[in-house]
Amino acid sequence: MTGPRASAGSRSRRAGPRRSPAAAGGRAKGSPFGRGDLAASLVLVFPLFLAYEVGVMFSPTVNGVDFVTRWVFAAVGYDRERFLLVHLVLAVGFLGLLIHLRRQRAFRLRMFPPMLIESILYAVTMGTAIAVVMERVLGLGVAGPGALGLDPVQVAGGEHTRIVVMSLGAGVHEELVFRLGMMGGGAAALMLAGLGRGASVTVALVASAVLFSAAHHAGPLGEPFDTSVFVYRAMAGAVFGLIFYFRSLAHAVYTHFLYDLYVLLLRS
Repeated sequence: MTGPRASAGSRSRRAGPRRSPAAAGGRAKGSPFGRGDLAASLVLVFPLFLAYEVGVMFSPTVNGVDFVTRWVFAAVGYDRERFLLVHLVLAVGFLGLLIHLRRQRAFRLRMFPPMLIESILYAVTMGTAIAVVMERVLGLGVAGPGALGLDPVQVAGGEHTRIVVMSLGAGVHEELVFRLGMMGGGAAALMLAGLGRGASVTVALVASAVLFSAAHHAGPLGEPFDTSVFVYRAMAGAVFGLIFYFRSLAHAVYTHFLYDLYVLLLRS
């Protein structure tokens, strides 16, 4: 008699609902793109992308590594109404996708609050942590908006709309380019070339952090080089990279966005 009951219990366990990858909270640990679920992260990040795209139309600010907005704006003939219409269609499509994913239990909104809270904690503490390391370990001073990677004129001006758009653009586009593209993609390329996963991720993390910092000084519109500012940004890039790898892309994007917003709006 115990045999059939055990068998039925086994069948019941096997027939139980499967947890989606997003709900389970991760991908394979051996992935060069980290431990977070990339598809779920992209869903969580998309609303910030839409907010930035709309905000750009009402602000003179465009992120330096934002090639998407420039291309789409050119494609619609530099017409603002057409540009906004395109993003309205994207928003409706995204809402439909979100409803579909929830019905399929492939995405759960309840993962958003803990991710947001965790990102807020990272955002309000990382600046102080980096400053302590720079001053007490590296012997480099950190003072003023310039050392935080900010434009003193923008800080003093209190242009709130511009600040929000700047923060959104930094969080979304810089994390997509430097963390997802350069760090994740770079680690994947190195692994394909035969380098071990640990070494590949480490090299890609350092390289993407350095390039992230250097990009702010590149080109005719780049800022004058300053060692403290460069090191600060490189360390911030490394922190974002660690968050991307050990938590998720969404954590990195929201942390970057909230960090910029926190510094620009509250600490100015």
